[in-house]
Amino acid sequence: MTENKATTDGAMSLLDHLDELRSRLLRCVVAFGVAFSVCWAFSDTLLDFLLEPIRTHLFEGGEIVFIHLPEPFLIYMKAAALAAIFLAAPYVLYQAWAFVAPGLYRSEKRLAIPFLMFGTLFFTVGGAFGYYVAVPVAANWLIDLGSSFKASITLRSAFQFESWIVLGMGAVFEMPIVIFFLSRIGVVTPRFLLKNFRIALLVIAVLAALLTPTGDMLTMSVFAGPMILLYLLGILVAWVFGKKKDP
Repeated sequence: MTENKATTDGAMSLLDHLDELRSRLLRCVVAFGVAFSVCWAFSDTLLDFLLEPIRTHLFEGGEIVFIHLPEPFLIYMKAAALAAIFLAAPYVLYQAWAFVAPGLYRSEKRLAIPFLMFGTLFFTVGGAFGYYVAVPVAANWLIDLGSSFKASITLRSAFQFESWIVLGMGAVFEMPIVIFFLSRIGVVTPRFLLKNFRIALLVIAVLAALLTPTGDMLTMSVFAGPMILLYLLGILVAWVFGKKKDP
């Protein structure tokens, strides 16, 4: 017997879906605003924490400076915003789940808590990997490359450099969650993912090159390695949770 999808009284029209999406996005914006307000109170501590991997690898005499008067204020805001993204992530993931939940089977709805837990965990672990591994490796390479000169890194460039890597790795680590959804609706299968593994490697190499601030293979491998492992994990996820063909 085929399991029926849980539905409401009547199917939602396109306008209803758009209105639902608008409502969910508005709630996400409000959640981000609340998280930002909390993080703003600790913006100086957050910025010091975020810049620590770069400061650690500055050779003697190097310093982080600012050129324009509003620069510190703007960077403090961006530091609070970056932290707010991670703080609000569980609620944002919940809103994403709530939006697609009406189209899921009843048994699939039971995966809500695991989705929220693992989605938040993977995003956080990805950001931590970027902060503790990718940023130090890249910063060490770039600073050593200019070791013959005195480093005066602008506050803006230092923060943009790090925030791009941290957010990028957080997003990359969501790959198994994306594959989970695609496999549940039948868009991808474990066989399809394995068959297109070479293409996936090419895409991963391109993404690693975009995320890597240097062109050396060592730093690129720091980004590409986890992405390959996450893709393989996604194949396992698709095999376990993917949509099964009706007998």
